[in-house]
Amino acid sequence: MTPAIFAENLGRTYKDKVALEGLNLEIPRGEVYGLLGPNGAGKSTTVRILCTLLLPTSGRAMVAGYDIVDHPTEVRLRIGAALQATAIDGLQTGREMLSLQAQLYNVKPAVAKKRIAELEALIDLGSDFDKRVSTYSGGMKRRLDIATAILHRPPVLFLDEPTTGLDPRSRQQMWDEVRRLNEQLGVTILLTTQYLEEADFLAHRLGIINDGRLVAEGSPLELKRTVRDDIVVANIKGDAREAEGPLAAIRGVKSVSALGERIEARVTDGAQAIGHVAIAIQQAGLELADITLRTPTLDDVFMELTGGHITEDEHEPVH
Repeated sequence: MTPAIFAENLGRTYKDKVALEGLNLEIPRGEVYGLLGPNGAGKSTTVRILCTLLLPTSGRAMVAGYDIVDHPTEVRLRIGAALQATAIDGLQTGREMLSLQAQLYNVKPAVAKKRIAELEALIDLGSDFDKRVSTYSGGMKRRLDIATAILHRPPVLFLDEPTTGLDPRSRQQMWDEVRRLNEQLGVTILLTTQYLEEADFLAHRLGIINDGRLVAEGSPLELKRTVRDDIVVANIKGDAREAEGPLAAIRGVKSVSALGERIEARVTDGAQAIGHVAIAIQQAGLELADITLRTPTLDDVFMELTGGHITEDEHEPVH
């Protein structure tokens, strides 16, 4: 069966800057695939190329069975896209925006009416649904943009950081809708995100991208299993950096990361090391507030592969 999304050695260069290099993807139909990485990693560039909004400078790609360069119109008819920059008209109401989208994709009026009613409940705009979009907050515009992308029930859906800026309730609603589209309607979804919890919850498989390159791929569980160490996490009253030296000297401690009053130590045997870590912190003259042992997360996988953490932007939730 032809994959829903296929890319081979896909690349994009801007003058002297390499935004994407040698990307290979094969996403089967009906899968939720997540691209996880920090800002500037190449996630949005990948999505824009696959949506035919940006030409690749190397490699090739096919979406829904059509080449993105040779048959861009055929690709556009078969995809939905909610990108970081919303594509909505401030002079129209939310209802008018969805009605226009239905007409553009030749959705029958009776079907369009039903879908608009379903999406009205999903995006939960209340009476604002019949007000001009120019009066909407950022979060309201985001929810409407995503509703517009899925109204025509495309077989392939691209979501570029879909829940950035949403409040927790709206974010959970969007997660539920993404899962429904995938599980009930079989929509193939490629989403990009910085949110580790979102990637873990939604994606069947993940690609971790950094500096324009895909550095790892697999299910969330498979990726976490590649990090064989345990993590000892301690909260300290004082500057955690003062404990870095003593902790690094403990046998079985592979690395130490300190930030503010929190310190994390990667260890080969957590059960054996946790007591030694607590003692070393106290011997360093610091007061230990609490100490826990946890299993690896996707951020630990990223740290293992790149030497840095995925930095999740602190966005103020918008309603």
